[in-house]
Amino acid sequence: MASRATRLTRALRRVEPPPRAVDWSIFALVVFETLSGVLSLGAGHPANGLLFVVHGVAGLSLVVLVGFKLYRVRRRVLDARLRDRHTALSVLLAVVALASLGTGIAWVLGVEVRIGFWTLLNVHIGFGLLVVPVLFFHLWARFRPPRRVDFAERRRALQYGAILVFSAATYRATETVGALRGVGRRFTGSRPLPPGEGNDAFPVTSWVADDPDPVDPDSWSLSVTGLVDRSLELDRADLAPGETRSVLLDCTSGWYTEQHWTGVRLGDALDAAGVHSSARWVTVRSVTGFRWSFPIAEAREMLLATHVGGDPLSHGHGAPL
Repeated sequence: MASRATRLTRALRRVEPPPRAVDWSIFALVVFETLSGVLSLGAGHPANGLLFVVHGVAGLSLVVLVGFKLYRVRRRVLDARLRDRHTALSVLLAVVALASLGTGIAWVLGVEVRIGFWTLLNVHIGFGLLVVPVLFFHLWARFRPPRRVDFAERRRALQYGAILVFSAATYRATETVGALRGVGRRFTGSRPLPPGEGNDAFPVTSWVADDPDPVDPDSWSLSVTGLVDRSLELDRADLAPGETRSVLLDCTSGWYTEQHWTGVRLGDALDAAGVHSSARWVTVRSVTGFRWSFPIAEAREMLLATHVGGDPLSHGHGAPL
């Protein structure tokens, strides 16, 4: 048994890059994971599926590198005589990083745990964002510039290649295990809600700390302004529903549902206002002040929904529009 452990240790040492290479690789992967994670929040189209695969493989590569790092510094952490004033920060970084990686893997494997209102996917995102400032403080405390010698050898390419192959194989294995356990997920990672229609079929979601008062539908109107021939104020009567679509809603909280939405094409409202040919973007702004901009060609095909599942939208789902 001891000889097997020795052989395993030797094998791991052969694929472990030099300490400084490991440290800077962890930094690079954390930056990449943060950026790709943020981008994934707005990448709900199947054409963006590769982004999620690369995010997952990079995350598992990060697990390997963090494992090398922890094994290397274990004595400095466990032996009180070797600790310094920055050790606590290093331990905090390890805990936060492992929490982010662990919750992400658990979510893929289908673990059903909620922490208050948050799913494991929400917790994964939260820890992932927290890693960034802690990592920068850690770098400030223990900064050592990268050296070409740590990355230049042919052996280094083989080591990183082995880590990448292992991570890709592990990613595929976790997807397979999740599927065997009956975990149905979209490529985004979101899971389906139980079948149902209307306002009660899916959770109410809102922006952080967003708690608007109900809107009086009789005094409310939709304003269409900007590069148009004439500004419009459209009330409920002007927005009588005329089109129904079956649309899939994928939430960043980790769930999705397909519902029948009824309303008016945004393109029809733009045409009624007479949009100038120079207009390139459409900005949609809610009563709370939240806004988002879309290319005008994309915006024209959007639906200003007033009903879901045949029912008028509830306040929680954005009534009256």
